[in-house]
Amino acid sequence: MNRRKFLALYNLKWDPFTQELPSEALWASKKINHFTWRMERQISRGGFAMITGELGTGKSVALRILAEHLGDQRDVSVGVIDRPQSKVTDFYREMGEIFGVNLSPHNRWGGFKTLRERWKSHVETTLTRPVLLIDEAQEAKPETLSELRLLQSADFDSTSYLTVVLCGDQRLQDLLRHPALLPLESRIRVRLNLEYATREELLELLDHVLEKAGNRTLLTQEVMEAMVDHAGGNIRTLMNTGSELLEAAVATEATQIDEKLYLELFGAPPVRTKKSRRIRSVTP
Repeated sequence: MNRRKFLALYNLKWDPFTQELPSEALWASKKINHFTWRMERQISRGGFAMITGELGTGKSVALRILAEHLGDQRDVSVGVIDRPQSKVTDFYREMGEIFGVNLSPHNRWGGFKTLRERWKSHVETTLTRPVLLIDEAQEAKPETLSELRLLQSADFDSTSYLTVVLCGDQRLQDLLRHPALLPLESRIRVRLNLEYATREELLELLDHVLEKAGNRTLLTQEVMEAMVDHAGGNIRTLMNTGSELLEAAVATEATQIDEKLYLELFGAPPVRTKKSRRIRSVTP
């Protein structure tokens, strides 16, 4: 079945369980909304911020929500590092491309000075503040992050021309304990640590993505409850389960994903107890 027929069969505007959800379909918890609010106010000061969390807790989605929100602000320019594991020379190449500066990677002092002058001039003449987002930051090399710390500050560390948001799993926190990175770790002003979601949050997420996709009744309530219990607080597991169910429904041309289809695919749903209302230790 082609994509158009599949969407038409279920009255959907898009696949609600895809990783490529449009911006309007992204779900933000209260913690993510509060972090975004704090970052909007932090940008005028510059400096470092950090998003961390276990696998499947929505770190990259939180970073995307932040990028979308800041990108809508009139006086903010957002850049994204696509290759966090780069050495310093390649880091300067990428920074030059992001900020529209012709840099020579073999002249680190020249690149350093040029970028700082570009940011300073940009801030003073246009009032626009640059923001740099780095996903999978646990892969970054200590020397590259140290260079970035020196690059973004001026006037004996009293001025920050750049806001940097590091996003990664728990290995990022381990990386920042490296002796060379302790000065950077101490300068992180805003932090978001994502934990496994509560049962109520996962149900709210499902409601949100289905409504935005155009078919709130695609899943029965019993299936939603079973999916949430199966996920154990892990958002990625929840969405993967939904994707498997949707594929099975398409294959049989079922009009709705019901408990019968769930049982055929996964067997008996997990037994829910009072303690399972908030499970925090399951990864996909």
